[in-house]
Amino acid sequence: MLDQPKTFLFGEDHLTAGIALSLAKGTTKGQVSEQAVKKIVASHNIVLDIIDKGTPVYGINTGFGPLCTTSISKEETKVLQKNILQSHSVGVGSPITKKLAKLMLVLKAHSLAKGYSGISENTLKRILWHIDNDAIPVVPCQGSVGASGDLAPLSHLFLPLIGLGKVEYRDKILTGAQFFEETGLAPIELGPKEGLALINGTQFIAAHAVLVLDKLHNCLAHADVIGAMMVEGMQGSIKPFFKELHALRPYKGTRHVAKRIQLLLEGSEIMEDHIDCERVQDPYSLRCIPQVHGASRNTWLHLKELLEIELNSVTDNPLIIDKDLTISGGNFHGQPLAMALDYACLAAAELGNISDRRIYLALEGNVPGIPKLLMKETGINSGYMILQYTSAALASENKGLCFPASADSIPTSLGQEDHVSMGSISGRKALHVIDNVEKILAIELLTAAQAFEFRKPLNSGVILEKVHKEVRKKVSFATQDRVFADDIELGIQMVRNKTIVGVVNSVSKKRGLSLRTQFNKEFEVY
Repeated sequence: MLDQPKTFLFGEDHLTAGIALSLAKGTTKGQVSEQAVKKIVASHNIVLDIIDKGTPVYGINTGFGPLCTTSISKEETKVLQKNILQSHSVGVGSPITKKLAKLMLVLKAHSLAKGYSGISENTLKRILWHIDNDAIPVVPCQGSVGASGDLAPLSHLFLPLIGLGKVEYRDKILTGAQFFEETGLAPIELGPKEGLALINGTQFIAAHAVLVLDKLHNCLAHADVIGAMMVEGMQGSIKPFFKELHALRPYKGTRHVAKRIQLLLEGSEIMEDHIDCERVQDPYSLRCIPQVHGASRNTWLHLKELLEIELNSVTDNPLIIDKDLTISGGNFHGQPLAMALDYACLAAAELGNISDRRIYLALEGNVPGIPKLLMKETGINSGYMILQYTSAALASENKGLCFPASADSIPTSLGQEDHVSMGSISGRKALHVIDNVEKILAIELLTAAQAFEFRKPLNSGVILEKVHKEVRKKVSFATQDRVFADDIELGIQMVRNKTIVGVVNSVSKKRGLSLRTQFNKEFEVY
């Protein structure tokens, strides 16, 4: 990830996934500029003017959804906004992570600060207070159908503004009342349209997409490095990674991966030893790494492109264009990200599928110098055989999760919302699949390191030698059976903590080597 700015102007600056993560982490400070405040105040005043004039405008002085023809008096508009937060707080299931909930706050603040939602400055300031003070609402993971926005999760996200719901604050889960008692804050009285502006939007889906982009990027980076280690362990050919081949089918992702693998294998004695080998072709799981990993890279790039549009969009309803034009439209519909997240889910699963095939390949004992099950004394020892059972189970589970949630739609709101995106499920499934892929890659990392060791005393290139040494700091070479679950857990942590990629980047920088390709900037989370 590239360096992030120290300050970010909500509603004005261009938001990316990397900046959103930095804002949620607290390494970037979010502010609202004077220019944005003027737009926010002007939009809010237009809403107040609509109330004074009594002109019927959806969600401002009418009911919601199928009740859009029900007029609401000026006196009842504030009660309406409080009621909508309460009535729509119907989420169930385990809470989403604090990180996801904080990302939702960040993304919502940016959307509201653009000045088309009719929100008051004070309400936005309270949201920013929650971000700055790490006071993060508790949000259930289930209940959104991804159209009319993420109504249920966003309702739970903003219940604490009116003294309801729950908040995670200073390592404690507090009720709304307890939270106000501890902080000295008071509940906000929501004005006309404010409740609707808060709960309409795609921030639950988009927050999941931000994490998908980040975590899938990490899997892609690790898959290339671990795949390169496996090519060495299996003494595969380097020719499938030559640029001359990929110039004839020049997908960005394919060329990017091929270049990275070739650079990782550069200077390897293990690869040099294979030059006169009788084998002329490797199995697809080795030979087609650029094509398979590259296709997943292209998918990631597509999600990144769409997500940046979403992060800088206004997705609630109705929208206050100016004093003469208020539009009740469908910017809250989650279909654009729902389909992209389903695509990303498949891309992640395929990384796991080919990784599992390489694990299996390493166990067969068909490659000279590599013993069956990656252990010399088998029979009394099962070696690495059962680790592949786990990778197979995870890969199979992922296949079941690849059915696209966006292919389904169940009408809601008495038919007013007769097509919904189910994008919230797309996002949750994608993260689940990526979680499984991290585990599969960890198993391949251990397997590749074991195979790698049988190539000694030949040396790899400088980068992969350092990677192997880093693995051996945590997990020793196995000469007999042990509780491999402990090894796998250490491998998972190395993947999730970006340890291996960190070693690659550090060694490259110190040695003046470069894994950069012409597509590097595009394939960064920034």
